[in-house]
Amino acid sequence: MRKFFYATAALSVLLATLMAANAADVPPYARPVAPSVYLPPPFSWTGFYIGPNLGGAWSQRNLTDTLLGLSLSNVNDKGAFIGGGQLGYNYQFGNFVLGIEADFDGVASTNSPGAGVAGPAFGTQVTNNNRWIATLAGRFGITNDTWLFYGKAGGGWVGSDDLTITNTVTGASITVSNNNTNSGWLVGGGIEWALAPNWSVKIEYDYLGLNSRTFTVPAGGFLAGDTFTTSNPNVQMVKVGANYLFKYGVGGY
Repeated sequence: MRKFFYATAALSVLLATLMAANAADVPPYARPVAPSVYLPPPFSWTGFYIGPNLGGAWSQRNLTDTLLGLSLSNVNDKGAFIGGGQLGYNYQFGNFVLGIEADFDGVASTNSPGAGVAGPAFGTQVTNNNRWIATLAGRFGITNDTWLFYGKAGGGWVGSDDLTITNTVTGASITVSNNNTNSGWLVGGGIEWALAPNWSVKIEYDYLGLNSRTFTVPAGGFLAGDTFTTSNPNVQMVKVGANYLFKYGVGGY
């Protein structure tokens, strides 16, 4: 009986040893690993850009005529179609964007009267036609991924036929000066949206305040020696545009 007990105990120890050794050879249970998900880098506005724009512009100014003793405030010209393009550079850090932009737009001729004033025996019409508008400004904005809300400030130049004075009774006219350029300061703002990694669209409003100017009618014509002064002239513009963004490996979608 004692021999049977010893044999049983020895067999139990042997079985336990074999089971432990076998368990050590079995690899632990491997949990399933979820496949990795690709996350594109955040959109970046950093880089050069270029593109077209189009829209409308209108101007306003005060007009004083010394001979007739007239002073007109907030004289409005008819609106005109404008079209051109812009180029610039953005640099993004965090959610802030700084940049610089230059744009040039041609102005469709409207032959719009700047003012019509009545003289003692005839009417006088003062006409001013802008031909082109150019601006250079810094841009500063806040971005929310593919949306950019920005302001801009800088300077601008307007090329015009300047001042033409017409007697509306006789039809006689005098152009005081041609192909002059006036300059001033610019403020504006807009919203831009990147609809693709390299393309964006925008809408923008700009206010261009120009320098006051004085014109004297030369001798030999009607109103000779008369002085016309345009003060606080300005041009306002609303434009829509598109830009191609040169990313150069910078993060996109």
